[in-house]
Amino acid sequence: MSGLVKICGLSEEVTLQAALDAGADMIGLVFFEKSPRHVSLETAARLAGLARGKAEVVALTVDAPDALLDRIVAEVGPDWLQLHGRETPERAAAIAARYGRKVMKALGISRTADIAAAAPYVPHVDRLLFDAKPPKGGEVPGGNGVSFDWRLLKDLDLGLPLMLSGGLDADNVAQAIRIGGIFDVDVSSGVERERGVKDTDLIRAFVAAARGATRAA
Repeated sequence: MSGLVKICGLSEEVTLQAALDAGADMIGLVFFEKSPRHVSLETAARLAGLARGKAEVVALTVDAPDALLDRIVAEVGPDWLQLHGRETPERAAAIAARYGRKVMKALGISRTADIAAAAPYVPHVDRLLFDAKPPKGGEVPGGNGVSFDWRLLKDLDLGLPLMLSGGLDADNVAQAIRIGGIFDVDVSSGVERERGVKDTDLIRAFVAAARGATRAA
């Protein structure tokens, strides 16, 4: 059991500070232009500076080339690189070797076979994040506010830390933790008052609900 809470897709100082004040363990910055949560390198560097030493900084990318990753690592200095695209296990291993940062691979889940596909990544990454697959035709792989059947994760042990994402909010995170058995959780759309716009009250409520669920377990 761990109980880490990650607030992803932050783009403003006020909501970043709300996440830090609430006790979030990780804050996520999105580098994907199709996402409404995309931030510039300049903004990300400023936010990362505010978070450093208080929460781990996660840089979320989607099939990013080395040129972009080079700039993110140099200018933002994240603790984690989150790979949220179609990166292969070999690509994940190459990124880990090139940058010397912790790597988190996100995988879309809708059925048991999707979980089986996680095994090849295990030797090459530091954490796996299970998210819901995007709606058909969706251009953004995460932050879509949809969930999957958490029962698919019950008693899952892959030998490295796991994180649960996809459609979580303050109202359902305790249920998701209880059913799926994964205590590290990630939220984005579930703490927004409108798409891409975080809400300080929803951030605080989510962190409190996740912490409560971990204590209850």
